[in-house]
Amino acid sequence: MQNVTLKVAGMSCNHCVNSVEGALKTIGATGKVDLASGMVHVEFDENKLTQDAIKEAIEDQGYDVN
Repeated sequence: MQNVTLKVAGMSCNHCVNSVEGALKTIGATGKVDLASGMVHVEFDENKLTQDAIKEAIEDQGYDVN
C-alpha cells in the first residue's frame, strides 16, 4: 500500500468531506480529509490505482487538487 497527501482546494464543510472520501472509496482507495488544512491523506494499492486516477476522482467531485 502507498500513502499520499494531496492539497485540495474548495472543501468547506462535512458534505465536502463526504464527497471526497466517498469518491475515493468508490475507486478502491481510503481517504481521510483534514478540513482545517485542506489536505486529504490517501492510502491506495499502487498496483491498482495511480495518483492521477485519485486526483481525477477528487476533481470529478468539483474540487481542485494542487
